[in-house]
Amino acid sequence: MIQRLLKNLSVLDPVGAPEASRLLERDGCAILPSVFTSGEVARLREEIDAVFDASPPERSRPDNDEFRYEMFNRSAACQDAVMHPVILGVIEPLLGDDCHVIANTAWRNPPDFRGGPWHCDAGPHVPRPEDVPWDDRIPYPVFAVGAHLMLADCTRADGPTAVVPGSHRSGRLAPFDRMNDENLSYDGRPPLVFETRAGDVALFVSDVWHRGLPAGAGARGRSFLQVHYGRRDIAQRLKTTADANQCSPEAIARATTDRARSIIGLHDPFFYDG
Repeated sequence: MIQRLLKNLSVLDPVGAPEASRLLERDGCAILPSVFTSGEVARLREEIDAVFDASPPERSRPDNDEFRYEMFNRSAACQDAVMHPVILGVIEPLLGDDCHVIANTAWRNPPDFRGGPWHCDAGPHVPRPEDVPWDDRIPYPVFAVGAHLMLADCTRADGPTAVVPGSHRSGRLAPFDRMNDENLSYDGRPPLVFETRAGDVALFVSDVWHRGLPAGAGARGRSFLQVHYGRRDIAQRLKTTADANQCSPEAIARATTDRARSIIGLHDPFFYDG
């Protein structure tokens, strides 16, 4: 766990930190029950539905009508939600008390949600070979945390998110030959399925292996507000760099190759970008 010491980072004594913070550091995931009241959930759903109704799908993905980006820019309820003190109390010991939202997306998956493969978000941040174990004397560093603010109950039939506990410490991607194996494990630990209720918040470290499971019979679809929190050093990604950058028009005009664009901060959309 970390804390800011003037302008730099130092180790934070974990004594007194929430248990969920310890779980995130150790297991890469945690569930916070009943963070939002039924009234707060209803307000979030109402404002998110209004954004879906008022704005067209974004970016050319097959599932692009299932999500809307940069939600705290579009909804006061979402802006209130991302700064909920219970959530911040859990993530700040890991990311620092100056961490910020790097992406904020509302999801409405249909009842026939097909799920996706095991992956990690923009990591692993400390890659290493399989035969190099992590030294347990060093708490595994956390650079970004994903949060699913649940707006409806989500059972196994609805296609919940699953996480392989401890896999964030592997320093590796999930095995490519098991990308859709629902029984994938790491260090003998099987997946944890986020079966949640409306108002719960599911948290996971960006490096952890996770996926959406395919929905089953009787599915009702998934509805949640996704928030990615990052250390202050991690750039915000609510808008693509084509829309939000620190480059002059002259510098952009001079950047005539892909690498010339990326070196001055003009990147193609990737993890988190929206």
